Amino acid sequence: MPAGGVPPPPRAASLDAKAPPVTTARSDALLDRMMALHPKIIDLTLDRMLRILAALDHPETKIPPVIHIAGTNGKGSTQAMIRAGLEGAGLTTHAYTSPHLARFHERIRLRGDLIDEGLLGDILDTCLTANGPDPITYFEITTVAALLAFSQTPADYTLLEVGLGGRLDATNVIDTPALTIITPVDLDHQQYLGGTLAAIAGEKAGIVKRGVPVIVGPQQDEALEVIEAKAARLGAPVIAHGQHWHVTTERERLIFQDETGLLDLPLPALAGPHQIQNAGIALAALRALGKGDADSAMTNVTWPARMQRLRHGPLTDAAPQAELWLDGGHNPHAARAIAATLETLPKRPTYLICGMLNTKDVTGYMAPLAPWANSLTAVSIPGQAATLSAGETAKAAQAAGIEARIAPSVQEALATITAADPIARVLICGSLYLAGEVLKSNG
Repeated sequence: MPAGGVPPPPRAASLDAKAPPVTTARSDALLDRMMALHPKIIDLTLDRMLRILAALDHPETKIPPVIHIAGTNGKGSTQAMIRAGLEGAGLTTHAYTSPHLARFHERIRLRGDLIDEGLLGDILDTCLTANGPDPITYFEITTVAALLAFSQTPADYTLLEVGLGGRLDATNVIDTPALTIITPVDLDHQQYLGGTLAAIAGEKAGIVKRGVPVIVGPQQDEALEVIEAKAARLGAPVIAHGQHWHVTTERERLIFQDETGLLDLPLPALAGPHQIQNAGIALAALRALGKGDADSAMTNVTWPARMQRLRHGPLTDAAPQAELWLDGGHNPHAARAIAATLETLPKRPTYLICGMLNTKDVTGYMAPLAPWANSLTAVSIPGQAATLSAGETAKAAQAAGIEARIAPSVQEALATITAADPIARVLICGSLYLAGEVLKSNG
C-alpha cells in the first residue's frame, strides 16, 4: 500500500468494518497461555504441527482449496488482491495472515469476515486441550487454530500466508494446494533461512508441490534458478513474471498480459509503484485459477500499514495540517519500495518516525530512505523485547546520512515535528509491530 486520484485506504481507526467486538478477554488469556508453551519464539520444524494435527483428526485435509503464498515481500498485499478478486466474483474465502497489527483476530478470516471472539475462544480451547503439556510454538498452535476454524466453515478457497520461510513453516502441511505463489525473494531472516539469496529462495520454494502450478513474481536470477529447479523436480508448472506474464502501467492504467490475452485495469488502490508487481502476481493467480474479477482485485483491495494514509484518529487530530503515512515494512526491499512511493508523491518536506527490531538489517533499511528524509526521529517499540533502542536506531540513521534524534513515543515525536513544520509529511515506519501500536493508539 499509486498517486493520481486513487481512493484512500480505509480509516486507520478500524481495520475492518466487520471487525469483532473489542472485548477479547477470553481469547487474550488463552493466547497468553499459548505464549508459554515453548521456550523458543521461532523453531522451524514440522514435527509438532504433524503431532497436534493428528490429535485433531487432520483438519488441514478438510479445508477449502488452498492458495499458499510465500516470499520475502508483498505476500500480504498479493493475498489481499486475490481475496478482493475472488470475493468480487461472488466467491467466499478464508484467509490466514501474520502477524496481526492491533488484534489477533486479524490473522483469521472466515468467509471474508474476521473471526468472531466466541468462536476464536472455543477453537483456542480445543487446540490447547489437544496439545496438552507438549511444547509447541505460539505460531504453530495459532496456525492449527486457523486450520481448525477453516475446516468447520464452508468456503470456496483458503488463502494461506507463510509465516517464515516456507519449507519448515507451520503452514506447509497442505499436501495438494490448488495453487502456490512465491512473491519476490530478498535477504531477510538470514539467521533462520540462510545467508544467501539462493538459500532463502530454497526455503521459500519448499511450498512448491508435485504437479501444482506455482506463480512466481519478479525475482533476481539467483533466486529464480532455485525456484525453477525445485519446480522442475516436482513437475510443477511454473507461471513466471517476465516469461509467462507481464505487468506495467500506461496512462494511469495497469496493463497485464499473459498467454490468454491483455487486461486494461484501474491502478490498484494500494499506494506505491511496488504494488504494480504485486497486482501482477495476484492477476496471474486469478487467471491460473480461472476465477475472480480482475477489476475488483484492483479497486476493492485494502491492506493496512502498507503505505497507508492516516486520515482519522487522535494522531491526525493532533496534527491536522500534516500528511500522515504508516508503513510496516522492515527490510531493505521494503525501504526501496517506500522510497519509490515517496518519489511519486507531490514534493513536500518528509520526516520519518522510525522504530525497528534488533533482528533486522537496520543499515540496509536506512540507506534507500536517506535521500527522501529531512530528518528521522527514532523511537523504541512498546512491549517488544527485541526492539532496537531509539538511540541505536538514531545512530544507524546518522550513519546513513539522515539527521536523527530520539523521542519517547510516536505521539511526542509527531508533536515535535509538527511544531516546527505544521504541514509536514510524516511517515511512521520500520516495523509491523510499531505499525500495530500506532493503529491501536489511533483508534
